[in-house]
Amino acid sequence: MGRVVVMNHLTLDGVMQGPGRPDEDTRGGFTQGGWAQQSTSAGDAAGKAMGERMAAGGGFAGWLFGRRTYEGLMASWNSQGGPFKEALNNAPKYVASTTFKEPLPWPNSTLLRGNTPEAVRALKDQTNGVLAIMGSGELIASLMARDLIDEYLLMIHPLVLGTGRRLFPDDVGMRLRLTNCTTTPAGVVIATYEPAKAALGPGEVSI
Repeated sequence: MGRVVVMNHLTLDGVMQGPGRPDEDTRGGFTQGGWAQQSTSAGDAAGKAMGERMAAGGGFAGWLFGRRTYEGLMASWNSQGGPFKEALNNAPKYVASTTFKEPLPWPNSTLLRGNTPEAVRALKDQTNGVLAIMGSGELIASLMARDLIDEYLLMIHPLVLGTGRRLFPDDVGMRLRLTNCTTTPAGVVIATYEPAKAALGPGEVSI
């Protein structure tokens, strides 16, 4: 069975909006896009952590994206070029959208039809390895509500923005168990959490 793993950059106050570039996501008048670039030495360590996680536990089964992240990420990297462009284009991509129609604009892309959580549940049953999510806050929230996320690999930056869309909505409560943690020279904490099923214990946090 596949495992859904969220792999996102966050600030200390939980903001996930627009980490990569100023125009990445300006919804709600957000003007602090590109904040992850302030931690200049975090990229290699974060990429290594993501690569190691995707290679473990059955290997990499594909990306899960919401529409906005899919369009923005693919357009950005296809214009830049480089090895990540080829990796994205060659990897299986599963896209949750109520407005897209097939064929999707990038290769190896499959539209998740109907009820998104149920489509992801079926995908987990049909695959082995890691189904990784980057960005895609609305998709993540819908999967959180149905307990379909198995793991969170979070790159937590030493920044407090005070505004922006957060990974964990105000009305979400859950317990997480810390399974691994490292810190980069720039002070970015790379932490892996799994949902905790029982009472809080050592290494667990409640949000």
